[in-house]
Amino acid sequence: MVGEFGWELLAAGLPGPQRCAADSAPLPLRCAEPAFLSWPGMGPVGRLAGMSMDNELQKHYALLLGIGSPWQVKTVELKLGEKKVEIELGWLWGLQAPCPECGQACSIHDCAPERTWRHLDTMQFTTLIRARVPRSACPEHGVKTLQVPWAAPQGRFTLLFERFAVEVLLASASVSQACELLGIGWETAHEMMRRAVARGLTRRQLDALPHLGMDEKSFGRGQSYITLLTDLAQARVLDVVEERTAEAAAELWRPLTPEQKQTVEAVAVDMWEPFIRTIRKEVPDADIVHDKYHVSQYLGNAVDQVRRQEHKELLAAGDETLKGTRQLWLYNPENFNPEQAQEFAALKDLHLKVARAWAAKELFTRFWDYRGEGWARRFFQDWFGWVSRSRLKPMIEVAQMLKRHLENLLTYLTHHITNAVTEGMNSKIQNIKSAARGFRNFQNYRTRILFFCGKLDLYPL
Repeated sequence: MVGEFGWELLAAGLPGPQRCAADSAPLPLRCAEPAFLSWPGMGPVGRLAGMSMDNELQKHYALLLGIGSPWQVKTVELKLGEKKVEIELGWLWGLQAPCPECGQACSIHDCAPERTWRHLDTMQFTTLIRARVPRSACPEHGVKTLQVPWAAPQGRFTLLFERFAVEVLLASASVSQACELLGIGWETAHEMMRRAVARGLTRRQLDALPHLGMDEKSFGRGQSYITLLTDLAQARVLDVVEERTAEAAAELWRPLTPEQKQTVEAVAVDMWEPFIRTIRKEVPDADIVHDKYHVSQYLGNAVDQVRRQEHKELLAAGDETLKGTRQLWLYNPENFNPEQAQEFAALKDLHLKVARAWAAKELFTRFWDYRGEGWARRFFQDWFGWVSRSRLKPMIEVAQMLKRHLENLLTYLTHHITNAVTEGMNSKIQNIKSAARGFRNFQNYRTRILFFCGKLDLYPL
């Protein structure tokens, strides 16, 4: 194959470089050394063309890598059999090096052993960068290894490759798929995500947090939970902790400064007492807003309990009226198909206990439509009185719970916030968990959640 600079030789009537046998050593292209490239039969003009190729190739790869003095490209080696391109970089000797600690210009003490970094692929070839990094002799801090401009400290990949890897990880359906596309292992991908999250948390701006949400999510099997704190305004997860205790919830607030806590106006939360106590302690001036979707869930569960009890009683008398009707009492009637609507209308006319429970649940949805606190309070008193006289124990228990938390239900009329954003995050987190087929430890889980749901600035450049 004739390269870009080989055409110069052909135009001059000179033979191009001889092809190597498949099992022969690759031909290195020297880019920073005074020696000329030479091929059999090359005369003086050919050597000048070879020197020109060296200079142009040096500039070409230096521009691609984004490096300049005092670093330079020394050699570029193409290994066809291994499908690799190896680029050797070197320091311009005689120049002083800045101390990594104080920045003072110092003399070069020596070079560290050669290191290798993975770079963006050159076409279909894996590209590696090799270099021996100088160590400066600082009078104050001693011998220190320089920080290279193309990679993070202790990193095994260039910054450009890591940026590309982050983009692929965000766009892929799973981490395994991203690993296959990038040609890296799972542990490597996770370490990249961990570094990206650390960068993002350092850069994150939390100047205004008017509305937050706190919710729980199952982590493993059994009673294993995590607790999330979400920014409802920007639909992002702020942090995740293990367990759903008051101590765990307090951990979520520790990264916030007192000034940031002062900006919190309201927190949407379930009626879980440990969460409520923590919010009152950490942001005492913020309103607590009990999420209307959780209230609907409590009422729906009560309706289902009434249905199960009544179904058991009817079956004992040989009546199968309620058999197979569970979903009808839980679904929104607006989403029924014509057959379901007809069946449900017939059930409601049978004067069943579950029909009364369902009517109470549906009636309570009007509470959220009030604009004035006084009218909403009066509606609740009337609704509570009706349910209390219904003799439906599951519904009465939920009504009593809502009465205990009425003040934090009324705050919805001021802030109109719900945990719908957090619930949406929970769905995304469940997809993350399913794609990973579980996590071995919580820290891996937290990293993955913040990577995909934290809206962080993840990129190294």
